[in-house]
Order: sequence, then structure tokens, then C-alpha cells
Amino acid sequence: MVTKQYGSSPEDADLRRADSLAREIFSDVANKWALLIIEALGERTLRFSELRQEIEGISHKMLTQNLRMLERNGLVEREVHPTVPPRVEYTLTEPGRALRSVADGMCGWTQRYLAHIEAARGRFDA
Repeated sequence: MVTKQYGSSPEDADLRRADSLAREIFSDVANKWALLIIEALGERTLRFSELRQEIEGISHKMLTQNLRMLERNGLVEREVHPTVPPRVEYTLTEPGRALRSVADGMCGWTQRYLAHIEAARGRFDA
């Protein structure tokens, strides 16, 4: 994310748009439910009920809202099969899988520096 002042050239306008979009997407996906949905889907396709079983504590409403947001941002693909009752499946798109990889990297970073973070918090909170 860029945090500088922009000029008035077309390139600067593109940077402004990209910066604004990045902030919006980060705001959308930086919640525990979205990241848990992305992790649960992984490399597989799941139905709504299967996702709800995978993610402990998520309500029907929160799962629905987050799936819609992820689909809107192009991170999840929703496929409706014309059966009775309709069967709906969710899969990560290529950008969704890439975001999962980034989130996995952040988890790895946390594990690597866990002792350092806990020590710093202990000093700060004392």
C-alpha cells in the first residue's frame, strides 16, 4: 500500500485507485471469519453446510455475509447446481488461493516470533 502524495498524471490516478482498492479489500478480509473461510476451503470445494461445520462458532448469517463479500472481491467462486433442493458449492479462485498463501505466511511468521512477541508484551504490560 502506498502512503505518499500523488500528482495528477494518469499513472498517479492508477496508484490512487490501487491504494484505495487495497485498503478496501484488506478491511474486508482482515476479519477472523473471512480468513477462517479461506483456510477451510483451501484446495477443495465445499457446500455451505460443510463450511459451517468446518468453522466452529460461525453463525449462518456471518457465513453468508462473508461468503458474499469474498465472492464480490473475486476470492471465492459460488456454483449453483440445478437440483431440488439446489446444491451450492464454494471454491477459492486463483486470487483466493494466493491470499491463503499470504495468510499462511503470516501464521508462519507468528510461530517463528511467538517467544519474542510474548516477551515484548510481558515487558510492556508489566
